[in-house]
Amino acid sequence: MTTGKDRQKQLAREHYERQMQRRVEREQKAKRTAIIGSTVGVVIVVGGIVAAVAMLGGGDTATEAAASPSASPADTAAAPPSAGPKPYDAAAGTCDYVPDTAGGQVKDVGMPPAKVKNTPATKTMTLKTNLGDIVVELNNAKAPCTTNSLEFLAKKKFYDGSKCHRLGSAQFPMLQCGDPTAKADGKSQDGAGGPGYVMAEENLQGAQYKRGVMAMAKTQAPGSTGSQFFLVFGDIGLTPDYTPVGTITKGLDILDKVNKAGVIADMGDGTGAPKQTVEIKDVTIAGKS
Repeated sequence: MTTGKDRQKQLAREHYERQMQRRVEREQKAKRTAIIGSTVGVVIVVGGIVAAVAMLGGGDTATEAAASPSASPADTAAAPPSAGPKPYDAAAGTCDYVPDTAGGQVKDVGMPPAKVKNTPATKTMTLKTNLGDIVVELNNAKAPCTTNSLEFLAKKKFYDGSKCHRLGSAQFPMLQCGDPTAKADGKSQDGAGGPGYVMAEENLQGAQYKRGVMAMAKTQAPGSTGSQFFLVFGDIGLTPDYTPVGTITKGLDILDKVNKAGVIADMGDGTGAPKQTVEIKDVTIAGKS
């Protein structure tokens, strides 16, 4: 015969099991969407708070985060091959793009050409969105492999129709985009999509992530930059691990508007899918004389 005390114990046990299940789900979700650790993610500890750093995770899979003064973006698609891609070879003028073995969701458009030019020094990227144009001056001189990859993906219409899936708070002021499979509905496992290849990080010397910077998401592992990127509308105290590829010259007002609208639901790290949908309609990149 079940007593009242037995019933209380059962309820307490069930409550505890539910708490543990929710905790596991939160941890799994955090790992999937860690920073700009592409939203492909990397979870970063910010002032004692675990923050997603998914690409700012690269590829496009989220991985365990590194300690940092603020949350980071990451691709949630996986870590790169053990050998890792090589950095830009200035003498040969070549980049090393290697298959991403992380196992994330891939929109396969092939590999960018290995031979690149780091001239002109800058190129102009225009993100046509449902809220207006966001224009970025890409630093082709210091991030030629990243710029070449972005140009390749733009020509392949890789980003067309994709939604920016992760918005940070005042503590982590950035909007993360570049997952071609993201639904940005606050329910999906966004941040795991990428192009199926990764590259080495660039332009890290003295890198700072201040208002107006566009940088690439990645996992915690070196050489895990993929297609995901984050647009900074405040100042983020990240360690210099994410390729700062350009500077936003138009559209910061759009980011401020999106930030003001907030997130659908906080993932527990101060970030979430933006309430104000940001859909990338088209991306073009042009040289600058």
